[in-house]
Amino acid sequence: LESPTRSLYMEAPKGVKIEADAGDFQATCRSDLRLESKDGEISLDARKIKLLRLPEGKASPSGTRQTVFEVCVCPNGKLFLSQAGTGSTCQISSNLCL
Repeated sequence: LESPTRSLYMEAPKGVKIEADAGDFQATCRSDLRLESKDGEISLDARKIKLLRLPEGKASPSGTRQTVFEVCVCPNGKLFLSQAGTGSTCQISSNLCL
């Protein structure tokens, strides 16, 4: 499907299914890619889910450099990585949330 000059919408009363049985599925866009479910959930079902190039929060000055991280969510929905600790190390006041 291609729309070189305008928007492209796919709608169906019982849903839209995109499937690639023998290869990859790739979605590319110039600005935002948005997945939205108004009444349900969004499921990512895969052996691996990679979140590439997430910003990393500042490391705490104590101790050695951790290799285990937790994914943190800002109030505005942005994601960032933080070094894992015994408790949550996500800082809502982080400048990464701006």
